[in-house]
Amino acid sequence: MNIVFPKIGIVMEGGALRGLFTAGVLDVFLEHNLHFGAAVGVSAGAAFGCNLKSRQPGRVLRYNLNYCKDPRYCSFRSLLKTGDLFGAEFCYKTLPEQLDPFAYRTFDADPMEFYVVCTDMQTGEAVYPRCDRVNDRTYAWMRASASMPLASRPVEIDGRYYLDGGISDPIPLQFFLDRGFEKNIVVLTQPRDYVKPQNKLMPLMRRRLKAYPELIRAMETRHLRYAESRDLVFQQEELGAAVVICPAEPLPIGRLTHDPEKIRAAYACGRQAALQALPAVRKLLGYDTQTGEAKP
Repeated sequence: MNIVFPKIGIVMEGGALRGLFTAGVLDVFLEHNLHFGAAVGVSAGAAFGCNLKSRQPGRVLRYNLNYCKDPRYCSFRSLLKTGDLFGAEFCYKTLPEQLDPFAYRTFDADPMEFYVVCTDMQTGEAVYPRCDRVNDRTYAWMRASASMPLASRPVEIDGRYYLDGGISDPIPLQFFLDRGFEKNIVVLTQPRDYVKPQNKLMPLMRRRLKAYPELIRAMETRHLRYAESRDLVFQQEELGAAVVICPAEPLPIGRLTHDPEKIRAAYACGRQAALQALPAVRKLLGYDTQTGEAKP
């Protein structure tokens, strides 16, 4: 029996292909029939996390293995040709509609609320569109959430331009707390002791994005905001209001890779971490520790 826990959410950090770790975590949840009230994803957390709502375990690993060496998926050739390191047409049209079909009807019918985080280029602030149905607008928001500065074109939606949600809200736990989700699963793609450094590309960013001073300010202080977000995550964990799932050590994969073995390894790390955390997740969800039955 599938039981939905309406006021328990999942928060998913980005990190480009480090998101394979998150995919491994989510697949374990799917295999154990764990359903949640809402999910919010940043960048890869959104692009990969949507497969939780479409109920498609294994899909993220499969298409990354099948197309990691395809220049249409992710390549500097794509960046030079289209302006996007991750090819927009391939990733958001060809792949989900033809090569590895996305379960549109399942996504639309699943009751879980699904949010993504994007950064408004004019204000430098985060926006949190709710994307419960698959359509061109949803794909635009997901693409915007994963559009890394310098490696992607800004995405225009309703006359405004958006980029990577990690700039403005890298770990959007506070967003869920403000919405009444008092208990949360937080999936991080960096180890517990990770400290985000200042962006070494800021001089180039300032030149390329000089028309957006508020965006530049947000990027200059991103490492501070990231540290504050992580502090909140671990505070909530200490209070017993969050279960944090993260790698025990730096993942064997960077933000980008074309190596299938590294892809498999990052995914396997996510699965292992999720299996280890499963008792704590079940406890947070309200499962009876004696009978194993859910008590939502």
